[in-house]
Amino acid sequence: MPQSKVQGAEIDDVDAVTDAVLTASRLLVAVSARSIAAVDDSITLPQFRLLVVLHARGQQKIAGIAENLGVNPSTATRAVDRLLTAGLVDRQTNPNSRREMQISLTPAGRRLVRNVARRRRQEIARIVENMPATHRRGLVRALTAFSQAGGEPPASASPYDADDTDWA
Repeated sequence: MPQSKVQGAEIDDVDAVTDAVLTASRLLVAVSARSIAAVDDSITLPQFRLLVVLHARGQQKIAGIAENLGVNPSTATRAVDRLLTAGLVDRQTNPNSRREMQISLTPAGRRLVRNVARRRRQEIARIVENMPATHRRGLVRALTAFSQAGGEPPASASPYDADDTDWA
């Protein structure tokens, strides 16, 4: 039985899958950017990603934030400083090591993440509704496997608002 083709390539061909993921990620970045701008047009996509990391993983040291974002600690520090000024994160001395600072979301930061996520979820739902049912069937399994391979925690793993799975 012949394998399914994606624009002339084998469906399990790494290059074909990579191209499909890149195309989908371009769409998802656009959805995210529109959702962020609709809630707070002063927040950049990288700053929002930092907020999502804190929302998903809880309080972090700068080194942990930098590692989760794949940036240098100095880049993470600058982003935290901007978000601190905006009142979206809080910085406190680590009680176990006075030299370390712990970064956490403020209530305003959590609210912003939830509001952006709600808008993003609505737009993604509209896109998914436009897909034929036969194409939707394998999407959850494939995206879950992709997220796990990339080390992204599931939406339901947020330490905040256990009943709110729309945060990211």
